[in-house]
Amino acid sequence: MFGFAKTQMVSPEKALPGRDEPMPVPPRHEILDAPLAPPFPDGAEIAEFALGCFWGAERVFWQTPGVISTSVGYEGGYTPNPTYEEVCSGQTGHTETVRVVYDPARVTYDELLRVFWEAHDPTQGMRQGNDIGTQYRSAVFYRTDLEQKSAEASRDAYQHVLTTAGHGPITTELTGATDYYYAEHYHQQYLHKNPGGYCGIGGTGLSCPVGVATTE
Repeated sequence: MFGFAKTQMVSPEKALPGRDEPMPVPPRHEILDAPLAPPFPDGAEIAEFALGCFWGAERVFWQTPGVISTSVGYEGGYTPNPTYEEVCSGQTGHTETVRVVYDPARVTYDELLRVFWEAHDPTQGMRQGNDIGTQYRSAVFYRTDLEQKSAEASRDAYQHVLTTAGHGPITTELTGATDYYYAEHYHQQYLHKNPGGYCGIGGTGLSCPVGVATTE
């Protein structure tokens, strides 16, 4: 029953109340030496993705050429400024999310979508591998109409690839960006600080036919 409850989205009226105080944010990225919070460099754009445990998910994106900075946080729920323990309880509605700050002259949004789809299995519903709960659900938080169309087109293209290979339907949420709450400082760039730490990220091994990275 506990596992079942963790895979059911909490209703807004039953979500934890949270707090007014935001989480303190480290000033610089441990690897990229860039700000974790605004202001970001001129011309930078923001994309947010949820693809399972954010420790491994963040590493996938900070290793992507053209990415300026990354951080991990909580999005898609109801509780303001939640803690990690609250999110893991399933009572906030949030999913573990990676914020990607990128240079669109060096990497396109479509390319980031390709990285997103290929880095996890988007057919697993409220889980990713052995990680079970609403906080591990897959999501794309788009910010513009063009990003929405790109996300939908990439989903449909990848669904064709997955179906051909015998996989089920994609369960990824495609939704407009909501409030993004930074996670605790020890979660930021976790696998850099703990090289032997748990990752939990693994894709299907199938390529997504969208996005071509631009060259510098």
